[in-house]
Amino acid sequence: MKSSLFNIFTRSRSISIWAFFTALVIFFLINVQAVLPSTTSDLNNVHTTVIEYLRLSVSKEDREAWLAAEKKSWEPWLKKQKGFVKREIFWDPKNEEALLLISWASRSDWKNIPQSEIDKVQIAFEKLAMNLTNKDFINPFPIKSQGEFLPQ
Repeated sequence: MKSSLFNIFTRSRSISIWAFFTALVIFFLINVQAVLPSTTSDLNNVHTTVIEYLRLSVSKEDREAWLAAEKKSWEPWLKKQKGFVKREIFWDPKNEEALLLISWASRSDWKNIPQSEIDKVQIAFEKLAMNLTNKDFINPFPIKSQGEFLPQ
């Protein structure tokens, strides 16, 4: 009798453990969201429209200076670039952060711009920004992150 009670207890305990782990797996499967990264073929498709994004730190006090520096440096340069479509500028006052979305006709148009050209415009932007903010030691609008979005 004692051994049969032990067998029932052990069997029900095994079933309980199995049920717990099964429920745990199902819980994770239900709560997992699919993240679909850009595939290598997406990135290599040079004819796909692409949106470059830049997130910058922009304080409330320096917002107008940032906009003026953007307008005098990046805006005219971008308008001359092959494949440039448009630029959208957003500012989040709560987080004191800017978001720039730059649309390019193709990824190859964007990526074929020599880095030396981009560096020259960035230096001009930083000089303007430092003059307009009276901060002559660092770029007052550092890039927090950057990357690209592809249409889906």
